[in-house]
Amino acid sequence: MGDLDILEVIKMVIIGLVQGFTEPIPVSSSGHVMIVSEILGLGEQGFTFAILTNTASLLAILFIYRQDIVRLLSNSINFIKTKDSRYKSEFRFVCFIVIGTIPAGVLGVLLNDYISDNVSMTTIAIMLFITGIAIWLIRNMQGTKGEGEISAKDAFLVGLGQAAALTPGISRSGATIISAVAVGMKQDTALRFSFMLYIPVSLGGVVLGLSDFVNEPNKSDLAIPYLAAFIATLIMTYFAMKWFMGIMKNGKLIYFTYYCFIVGLLLLIFF
Repeated sequence: MGDLDILEVIKMVIIGLVQGFTEPIPVSSSGHVMIVSEILGLGEQGFTFAILTNTASLLAILFIYRQDIVRLLSNSINFIKTKDSRYKSEFRFVCFIVIGTIPAGVLGVLLNDYISDNVSMTTIAIMLFITGIAIWLIRNMQGTKGEGEISAKDAFLVGLGQAAALTPGISRSGATIISAVAVGMKQDTALRFSFMLYIPVSLGGVVLGLSDFVNEPNKSDLAIPYLAAFIATLIMTYFAMKWFMGIMKNGKLIYFTYYCFIVGLLLLIFF
């Protein structure tokens, strides 16, 4: 492997680390990947690369929430089979995840190409300012709703927040957590619901993108850089998610307001 290939691998690893670190936290992973790609001179990353890194983040989130996922699915199946009220709360929660997935699923199919073709660094900067303001507004909110108290309306409103995050610069985790806290969810419930919503949307993206991945003409040439980026994203997402869970527990979301403002300002000055 020549020097140029090694440099390519290093750049892809950097992009993977950026994707992994920013996916769980409320600062917009897609926006940061675009920013760092521009800085590294890589241009816009292809759809196949996005599928790989998003899949890596998804696997890390699935691993972290594996016990919750098993509990929700098994108890939902038990409720369908027995109608036992002991399992109703988990069944309702799964139904609300489905409801919350609908807005992003529909708008993603209808508007994804338009959004992708109309994004600039200025757009990302503005969206980061909006994200920062929204985080500041809900920074001290302490909701009362647990898994058993949320409603279909709450789920749909949080789903609209996830749909808004189709625009790079609007953080998916930030938009859903902000929306969840705003409708009265406890912060731990908001965090869990946010990432449960991420799972079906991310899975849908992977399934829809499989044909593009299979038909990628340069797979053999890109195998090592893409594999390196995949591993970097997987590991970084895991540790970033664990770190962010601690941030949420300690009520330190305000730090992300400062970060979004600083990055947004730097984008306006230098790009």
